[in-house]
Amino acid sequence: MNPASVLQRAKDVLTVEAKGIVELIERLDDHFVRAVELLHDCGGKVVVTGLGKSGLICRKIAATLSSTGTPAFFLHSADGNHGDIGMVVKGDVILAVSNSGETEEILRLLPHFKFYGLKIIVMTGKPDSTLAKAADVVLDVSIKEEACPLGLAPTASTTAALAMGDALAVVLLEKRGFNQEDFAIRHPGGILGRKLLLRVQDLMHRGDRLPLVTEETPMNSALFEITSKRLGVTGVVDSDGSLIGVITDGDLRRGLQRNGDKFLSLKAKDLMTRNPKTINAEMLAAEAVAVMEQYPITSLFVLDKQGTKPLGIIHLHDLVKSGIVADHP
Repeated sequence: MNPASVLQRAKDVLTVEAKGIVELIERLDDHFVRAVELLHDCGGKVVVTGLGKSGLICRKIAATLSSTGTPAFFLHSADGNHGDIGMVVKGDVILAVSNSGETEEILRLLPHFKFYGLKIIVMTGKPDSTLAKAADVVLDVSIKEEACPLGLAPTASTTAALAMGDALAVVLLEKRGFNQEDFAIRHPGGILGRKLLLRVQDLMHRGDRLPLVTEETPMNSALFEITSKRLGVTGVVDSDGSLIGVITDGDLRRGLQRNGDKFLSLKAKDLMTRNPKTINAEMLAAEAVAVMEQYPITSLFVLDKQGTKPLGIIHLHDLVKSGIVADHP
């Protein structure tokens, strides 16, 4: 095959698979609505079962359902016939996927499902199959042709089943009112989870680690505060303890250039930058990143609910260590 024919064949495959998904749209009806109701009202877990290539699709459907608010697990149909059926209990709902609707390993599980009175949703390309006739709800995922030129390898059929599974998961997500925080709770180890769960108060420096001086503090003491707290900045407060400014490493360099030998005779108020950017403790750490990128700065003082007195400080290094920000060389 020359390069042109390779690209054309790839386009043909994608076209066939895209058509298979688009054709599902016209078939959506009350059966889909009923399936969503059964899954939404499930008192146990959704048991997604299949074999072979359909089994691989089932694994993905179960994972997507679980991560979007519908507890689910994958049951390999063959393993189910050799003991794993014990994972299925009353209150579960079955979602069986079989393009032919005649998968023997799934058919053998039907008596067990029926014994426990479980509702069965079948996703199949043959709505008149044995499996479909045993179902409470049938979702027709039939396709006109496979992308495989031999018509043997599951291609468009598995893509259609996967897309229907995604449709179920997303509709259920919205029906449950599932939000970003719910998603993050289910992904605590990932970057997304950290971005949606970590708040400024979880990362900020506070207490003795908070660099602060008064507006009357001599410059040598302010310099010591910046150096000892190792954050490259100190806040400046007035007599009431309200934050009125900051002094950064940059302010020190510029102040030294302008004042020369008189630098150490200055007070904090003479060198501070007034009206610094701040943040509150309840905000997401990711929001602190956005503020730093917008202005661009490397630290933010965290103020109390009244927006006056400093409670802490969050630095870009803290956000890098937490995984909220990538550490670029």
